[in-house]
Amino acid sequence: MAFDVVMDATVRLDKWLWAARFFKTRSMAATAVERGQVRVAGERVKPARTLRVGDRLSVQRGDEAFEVFVSGLSTVRGPASIARLLYAEAAESIARRTQAKEAARLMKEPAAAIRGRPSKRDARALRRLADIQE
Repeated sequence: MAFDVVMDATVRLDKWLWAARFFKTRSMAATAVERGQVRVAGERVKPARTLRVGDRLSVQRGDEAFEVFVSGLSTVRGPASIARLLYAEAAESIARRTQAKEAARLMKEPAAAIRGRPSKRDARALRRLADIQE
């Protein structure tokens, strides 16, 4: 199966984000663009914005932030090895993400372990703690 990697045409931003595997679905990519989590050359754009080779993108996906340059265009979603050829990540972006991963590994967020509502026992402990602090 051949994958369509186009070097001189234009592709919609949401379709490219999906093909480059930044988002699982094209609608998730379009939603991220509408929310301003994806910027082209530092500016907010619409999902239908056409991309060209050489454009600079800022992609915010959860806690991760990517600064990438478009190096190829594709209209289909292929394997990750092919998708990786569609962009080149900036060295500062790689360093920033690596540093953030290391910091997260060394210091866990205390609230990350909390899931759902507190149990009856936990609620009593919280009330006791609140009474002590007042």
